Amino acid sequence: MSDEKIEALPEYGTSLLYSEKERVALEYADCMTITGLEVTDELFERLRRFYDDDALVELTAIIAWENASSKFNRALRVPSQMLWKRRAAKGS
Repeated sequence: MSDEKIEALPEYGTSLLYSEKERVALEYADCMTITGLEVTDELFERLRRFYDDDALVELTAIIAWENASSKFNRALRVPSQMLWKRRAAKGS
């Protein structure tokens, strides 16, 4: 994934760098994660245009796992492993 696409993540809903399939998955993740948001029937129908039942279960499990892991680590003061940071290319 390009650095440009990663940097555009906060604007995934309008960024041309993201496909409609990616946008709906990211919206789903936001709705599962952010307190006060909910997965509406309309959102779920949009998800079903791109993902079959097995893929939806897998996507939901991954999002739920990442949410649980984040809360677990935060509560126990487990520091970030910085896995999300790009490493500089050799010679840079």
